[in-house]
Amino acid sequence: MTEKKKKPQQVYTLLVEVGRKTGDGLPKGASGAGLICFASGIDEAEAVRETVAILKQADMAPLDVTGYGTAEERAAQGHEMDEDETALMDRALKENSVIVAQVTPFFDKGKP
Repeated sequence: MTEKKKKPQQVYTLLVEVGRKTGDGLPKGASGAGLICFASGIDEAEAVRETVAILKQADMAPLDVTGYGTAEERAAQGHEMDEDETALMDRALKENSVIVAQVTPFFDKGKP
């Protein structure tokens, strides 16, 4: 019987767009937000599933997820990552977790 090799966990950078939902913690007047998340997973699909599930548990309404790959993939694309970002990615890997690194609320222009 051959032993299955377990794929190593990696950390993926995800941009998650969320809409409004009661109790989401977004500022009054915001129509939604963009969240930069670092999520661990054996592949990007697993990282996305885990991130969406956790955000739903936090009373957020995920609408769309864009994946930017692992740190290595981002570096190959020319993305610059500072020490803080790298430290959060390391923490997500160590803790096998999802870390929301940045929240940018969206406000509709022209609406009160």
